[in-house]
Amino acid sequence: MKKEEVKVEELVKVTGLYPKLHAAKQKIGKVVKNSTNPHFKNKYADINGLIETVEPVLLEQGLLLLQPIAEGVVSTLIIDIESGQSVVSSMRLPEIQDPQKIGSAVTYYRRYTLQSLLSLQAEDDDANSASATVKNTKPSIDQVRFENGLSQIEEGKLTPEAFKKALSGFQLTDLQTKSLLLL
Repeated sequence: MKKEEVKVEELVKVTGLYPKLHAAKQKIGKVVKNSTNPHFKNKYADINGLIETVEPVLLEQGLLLLQPIAEGVVSTLIIDIESGQSVVSSMRLPEIQDPQKIGSAVTYYRRYTLQSLLSLQAEDDDANSASATVKNTKPSIDQVRFENGLSQIEEGKLTPEAFKKALSGFQLTDLQTKSLLLL
């Protein structure tokens, strides 16, 4: 019986998550910075640009990208469709009540968990903006309590300085801040 020759290429079949991730990373390259931070005037790759760059390459390799939010945690999962293997990168969201601020934090965390998971080259051009969102978690003061404090100043029961000091632990509306400037 004659032995058949088998080519090396036929023996090396790319299977499993890690070889597919390796192949995808080689194709992805650098991510184009398509957005500008209006505050710092720096360029960065926004979440849409990042996904437009990464997802087609992952899909070519049979890898599915998901970014669910569950129990206050934003996760990026890359799943090998064939094997079911997956890798994940997650970040817990800060306790924020303002829907716009939480939306910004979700977008920021989606972008950074994806960049982290794939070790993509990117500059942290807008981190200051996101950290400002996270830091601003002071409770607000309702208008009735605020106006009560203003009344106490008018009645001479409270000094403007003491009122301002008492409000330093609260997040104020623009109108409340303007009212304080007039004191």
